[in-house]
Amino acid sequence: MTQMTAPPQDLPPDASWFTRLRAGLHALWVLKDENADPYYARIFHLSFDRDTYARLADRLRRTGEGRRLLDERRTIPGANVDLDTLASLPEGTLGHRYARHFAENSIEPFTFEFPLRDDADFLNKRYRETHDIHHLITGYGIDPIGEIELQAYYAGNLGFRHAALIMVVSLPVGLKQGGLAGVRDYVRRMRAAYRRGKSSRPVLEVPFDELWALPVAEIAERYCAPAST
Repeated sequence: MTQMTAPPQDLPPDASWFTRLRAGLHALWVLKDENADPYYARIFHLSFDRDTYARLADRLRRTGEGRRLLDERRTIPGANVDLDTLASLPEGTLGHRYARHFAENSIEPFTFEFPLRDDADFLNKRYRETHDIHHLITGYGIDPIGEIELQAYYAGNLGFRHAALIMVVSLPVGLKQGGLAGVRDYVRRMRAAYRRGKSSRPVLEVPFDELWALPVAEIAERYCAPAST
């Protein structure tokens, strides 16, 4: 097992751009070997996109549904909705597919153990907890290319700078998979995922915790633009 790097001190909300850039790049360096480290994942997100989360929260607060989501600050899957309950839902529903996703891949749902200082922190928590749902509704896999495609989707859908950075530094993945042809295919897939995300409803606005009993295909049709090549 890889030994976890000691977590950094929390990043102040008013940190300078230079401080955030330095902290974000250091976090990215750690995450290349310890991609499940929750401390550095949070630092990476907030270094590059605390203001992005704040703008998304401001937009949400302008709608009744958005205000309710931010005020209730619910957890996914939630204290009263565990994976066993979701697994009992009909096959093809979001709840059933979500529970099966973890069982088939021998993984556990993301958790968020940090204090919530404001709406931006909550949306970072919401992102982390719904990340696997985003895989299900977009159809992007959890293999290296699928994960990067989802980041491209986020860049278009939410305007995340850190997601755009991941796309750039991950270009060698395409090269490794097929030389120059692999790079061309990589760029094509990232462009398609970015455009698709830009044409879809922002994923952090979707009330997934109210949609467990709906088919994944119906949710995808409702909230995601069609996939293209």
